[in-house]
Amino acid sequence: MVPKGDPMHPLAKVTLSVVGLSLATGSAELTEAAYSAYTQERDRSKIEEKYKWDLTSIYPSDDAWKQAKERLLSELAGIEGFKGTLNRSAKQLLDCLQLTTELTKEYTRLYSYASMNSDQDTRVSTYLAMQQEMSTIGADFGAKTAFIEPEILKMDRTTVENFLRQEKGLEIFRHYLFDILRRQAHTGTEGEEKIIADAGLMSDAAQSIYGIFSDADFPNPEVTLGDGKTVKLDKAAFSLYRAVPNREDRKKVFAAFFGRINDYRRTLGTQLYAEVKKNMFYMRARKYNSSLENALDGNNIPVEVYRKLVENTNKHLPTFHRYLNLRKRMMGLEELHYYDLYAPLVKGVELKYTVEKAQNNVLASLAPLGTDYINVSKKAFSERWIDMYPTEGKRSGAYSNGSAYDVHPYILMNYNGKYDDMSTLTHELGHTMHSYYSNKTQPFATANYSIFVAEVASTFNEALLIDTMLKQIKDDGARLSLLGNYLEGIKGTVFRQTQFAEFELRIHELAEKGEALTGDRFSEIYEEITKKYYGHEKKVCIVDDEIKAEWAYIPHFYYNFYVYQYATSFTASAALSEKVLAGDKQATQRFLEFLGSGGSDYPINLLKKAGVDMTTSEPFELTMKKMNRVIDEMEKILDKMKN
Repeated sequence: MVPKGDPMHPLAKVTLSVVGLSLATGSAELTEAAYSAYTQERDRSKIEEKYKWDLTSIYPSDDAWKQAKERLLSELAGIEGFKGTLNRSAKQLLDCLQLTTELTKEYTRLYSYASMNSDQDTRVSTYLAMQQEMSTIGADFGAKTAFIEPEILKMDRTTVENFLRQEKGLEIFRHYLFDILRRQAHTGTEGEEKIIADAGLMSDAAQSIYGIFSDADFPNPEVTLGDGKTVKLDKAAFSLYRAVPNREDRKKVFAAFFGRINDYRRTLGTQLYAEVKKNMFYMRARKYNSSLENALDGNNIPVEVYRKLVENTNKHLPTFHRYLNLRKRMMGLEELHYYDLYAPLVKGVELKYTVEKAQNNVLASLAPLGTDYINVSKKAFSERWIDMYPTEGKRSGAYSNGSAYDVHPYILMNYNGKYDDMSTLTHELGHTMHSYYSNKTQPFATANYSIFVAEVASTFNEALLIDTMLKQIKDDGARLSLLGNYLEGIKGTVFRQTQFAEFELRIHELAEKGEALTGDRFSEIYEEITKKYYGHEKKVCIVDDEIKAEWAYIPHFYYNFYVYQYATSFTASAALSEKVLAGDKQATQRFLEFLGSGGSDYPINLLKKAGVDMTTSEPFELTMKKMNRVIDEMEKILDKMKN
């Protein structure tokens, strides 16, 4: 999840640090243990406390939350007293920024408590109302601080540098101050900034409606499987049953799930078009040439990084098709279909893990990162930082929320007992550790790391996990399954996310040219891109008709050019993890320093310090080389087993 509202506003950088809703899915076989994980107790009140997060560490009660909210409201008016005074002295500027920062810290804490309580059960209106209330307060907060950036912009660079010398307390705001000056051409007058901030009242409408409709009110279809069992396909069930070994069941599950989504394509299309138009509003208000440029410039990411990712991915589609053909071979299929992509690669190999076993494997894999990293991870497991199991009404997917600066990060899971769930656990733990070290090392003003680097620590953890599991397992079948899971990670995190990124770019470009977008038009565009990526015309993988509606299943299209960063982060972490796993102590130290760097510099610069240059194609090329090496190894194992 990303900040709501205007991405250029200073509050947008710290409004809600929730990252890591992973769409990547593994290929582990759906075993009896996985079935039992899904069919376990789904009544939240009957789940053991140790498997539920403890939000009382944020506020001990709803009443305490309300009292903190009232204090925040009473203190907000104090900001306006600084209006028109910031250039008078270094101390005046410092006092204003310190007050704004403290109030922002409390705001994010209030928002986190409301949103995470709501995510426990999206059907409960009390916490949804609290979350909506905080969104309204956030818009008012933004309006009250709208004068800050325009007043700073009236200062020249020399004045800012003099103020920094005069007041040492301003040093933590150095990056923020000079970043404002960098974006001078895209910052409006005080009146314009207030209008843009007030627009925050409406800006989250499409995302909020989509979330409630898809998670709470959507009429999920039912499907009867080959064993006579009828299941209701909510998102968690779809994620589980799309991976069943029975091919006819998979076909039914896909057809029913996306068929039902297609029935609502007009409503869902209108929602997504509203999101696109919101992004266009901010593009025009900020005087950018495109929505893409607007979204990327907040973190000073060159537009070319995004376009090069799409270009490089399309260039390497033959490597992706090589993997798909390998999957076809391993599954013994004459024709691979889209509904086969989540099925087990290796029959008879049981990759099942209880939560406790998964935690032990994760901790073992983290050994290269040192004792402190492991000890903090143990706290996450033992001190109720994690909400583990799927329950009725719970938000789908997984995420880490590190925005309660003075507490600790939290993880939402929907653990189903598969290898992919263990991988998701270490993925979200990577986010949590990134937040933990940034919050511990950085002052609040620079603790919030950018979305561009958000997926580095998470996918780094995944690389450590699979390396550990491969060292443990010598059986050819199990190794094939794990290596296949690694390839699934590349499929889901590099190719699939870039496919989404290309779709997101296309629909914004069309809208910016004046084309109206409907659900049917979204489906047409999505189908065209998906067929290209999966080699439909070349018979590599058949993209069945119902897949055209998959765009409406992806929540990330409401996060303003978010998804490409999964792919860039994966390629960055692949390059970094190779060095750490090779025993490079300096690389390990640089990575740990990166985790503690928060938002103290632009993300491109932080990654360069860590040892990877994202302005070049090298990280992507290295990832593709590793992907081909894994395919080579799998083919050798297959040839050996055949002989």
